[in-house]
Amino acid sequence: MFRTPAAAYDRHIGRYGSALARALIAAAGVAPGQRALDVGCGPGALTTELAALLGAAGVAAADPSDVFAAACRERNRDVEVVVAPGEALPFPDASFDAALAQLVVNFMTDPAAGVGEMARVTRPGGVVGAAVWDYAGEMTLLRRFWDAAVALDPAAAGRDENRMPYCSPEELGGLWSAAGLSGVAVAPVVVAASYEDLDDLWQPLEVGVGPSGAYVLALTADRRAALKDELRRRLDVGDGPFELSARAWVVTGRVA
Repeated sequence: MFRTPAAAYDRHIGRYGSALARALIAAAGVAPGQRALDVGCGPGALTTELAALLGAAGVAAADPSDVFAAACRERNRDVEVVVAPGEALPFPDASFDAALAQLVVNFMTDPAAGVGEMARVTRPGGVVGAAVWDYAGEMTLLRRFWDAAVALDPAAAGRDENRMPYCSPEELGGLWSAAGLSGVAVAPVVVAASYEDLDDLWQPLEVGVGPSGAYVLALTADRRAALKDELRRRLDVGDGPFELSARAWVVTGRVA
């Protein structure tokens, strides 16, 4: 799911990345003069926003996908970008003022261990923060996609991203509190993305980006066409440009 070309990711979920990154940075209170880590950096939307604020020397990034890490490194040439999972960060204790993870927590093999690692590499008093989609509610693209998929194939419910364990304020807050972080807060953030037409939205799915793309990639041509038509109906879009909103939950907490 995450070894696809970075450009395909950019056209899929990456459309929302920069705006969401700025909201996450603001929620975490990251400020010039600090040093921050982007955990699960992907092609680098959050890394780029952090570097614009802190300078490249004030940012490091990690991702388990060598393809995405290479793309992030190419886009942020003076930032230290390493290939590593969030559960095993190759940085010393208390190395950063903030450790942030954008749209990553639910894809960690062991989210509790990943948040623990983020806390370990953050200095006392520093901030650990993350953003995850509101998969079950107001992340319009993914919610409408999976509703369409399940309507045509009830078995698709087993792949719906709303089954992920940390996509509500209660679940996220509990994960952060269990990691020993203090002052835990969870708040909604709404961002938006523009599309030229439905094909502009659909084409990255056929490359296999993320769980939704992986599902599309496994379908036969006729089932793909049916799903595309059902998605169009549920989005209620025509042949021209349109915009979709997407709600995320942003969680923050401080290292004791």
